[in-house]
Amino acid sequence: MATSYEVNRQKEKTPISELDPAERAKTFDEVALGYTEEEAVAEARRCIQCPNTPCVSGCPVGVPIPRFVEQVAEGNFARAYAIVKSANSLPAICGRVCPQETQCEGVCTRGRNGEPVAIGRLERFTSDWAFAHPDEAAAAMDGLREECAAGDELACSIWRGAEGAVSQDLAGKRVAVVGSGPASLTCAGELVKRGCDITVFEALHKVGGVLTYGIPEFRLPKDLVQREVAKLGDKGVSFEVNALVGKLYDIDELMEDRGFDAVFVGTGAGLPSYLGIEGEGLNGVSVASELLTRVNLMKAYQFPEYETPVYAGKKCVVVGGGNVAMDAARTAKRLGADVTVVYRRGREEMPARAEEVHHAEQEGIKFQLLTNPVRILGDDNGWACGVECVRMELGEPDASGRRRPTAVEGSEFVIDIDMLVVAAGSKTNPLIAKTTPGLEVTPRSLIVADERTGATSKPGVFAGGDAVIGAATVILAMGAGKRAAAGIAEYLTQG
Repeated sequence: MATSYEVNRQKEKTPISELDPAERAKTFDEVALGYTEEEAVAEARRCIQCPNTPCVSGCPVGVPIPRFVEQVAEGNFARAYAIVKSANSLPAICGRVCPQETQCEGVCTRGRNGEPVAIGRLERFTSDWAFAHPDEAAAAMDGLREECAAGDELACSIWRGAEGAVSQDLAGKRVAVVGSGPASLTCAGELVKRGCDITVFEALHKVGGVLTYGIPEFRLPKDLVQREVAKLGDKGVSFEVNALVGKLYDIDELMEDRGFDAVFVGTGAGLPSYLGIEGEGLNGVSVASELLTRVNLMKAYQFPEYETPVYAGKKCVVVGGGNVAMDAARTAKRLGADVTVVYRRGREEMPARAEEVHHAEQEGIKFQLLTNPVRILGDDNGWACGVECVRMELGEPDASGRRRPTAVEGSEFVIDIDMLVVAAGSKTNPLIAKTTPGLEVTPRSLIVADERTGATSKPGVFAGGDAVIGAATVILAMGAGKRAAAGIAEYLTQG
């Protein structure tokens, strides 16, 4: 496919500006500052517009990546945003937190000889630019509508997807969406385009799910999340907060008493896992989700404006090697602790994004790899004062494909602490499964749902995201929400 611009042959990505590590370790301000217009154009021109577009198939929501990148390369930022928005309802969020390196960028042709095109950074740029230039973004949408009216099918596709100007064929149909994370918000956004009356039920007092309470402010500003939620509200989606489905209402009550024609369950996987070792009940020990929720949802990141009671400690150990562990470690650092990450495998086996590990190291967080905690020690007042660990070595691969860690006999040692955060994964809360007769679940309380449509064993009930596959990524949850919306539309049309 020929490009309409001169290709930038630079092998490395255009660098993105970031806050200085010494400065950002003391603030919750966003770390990455984003591209300027000039930087975005330069990076977009690294795209060679290859004909087989592997990046599109690598995107769980099917963003037409070469098409929007081409518009950025030509300086048509408003149209680029419209193209992204036609397939991705949360581009500002995905551009910041999605693991592009294992998805769209992971299969980018440019990555065969140098670094791939920085698709995530460009996606973020288009959304941030549109927010800063609302009149120009709106004018571009009007232009697409006029082109659609004139018979341009491509313009029709973009405009309908971005603006929600889809036929109102499901007008009068009511859908309840349980949970307000990325899968739910995507499902709600897709269905409201078809004229559905959508109500989202959120157990907490703030909408956004893991986007609001789980991801730190320095990676994903909360006003940005609420901006995206507000857009859904403007399109007619209703939100009920402090509404714990399974307690306040169950699924049957939503359908039979409140008159919803279908229900989508996107409750995520927010139930924390523990280490199962002695001392986890001591003061000063918490799970990562507790720390992150207190800081995010109760706005401890705005201290002293909000005097949220968060115990920070001075010597903190975070146990785990995933993105949540990095988030917890970097949060504890900003609260004033000296932080060490303890992980039982090596650096290459860490599931966290390389970028997040790099940022943590830049901010002064230490890593104790091939190390596993076996006991938490307490003082006479019931506070954690140390964690006994054992050295590990890697053996043959286990079921995850990573080399299995085994303890080195006689290698025990103690790390002094006054705070320990467990980031050992999460699981699905069984509440929905226990209160919904006829809903098939796995032994891990994961909801069994059709991969293509999200349909469950209970007629009219659909599910997607972490509630179905376990803890995963924002973009995978969004893809599930998008597929489930199509499945619900098909069900309502047939019904």
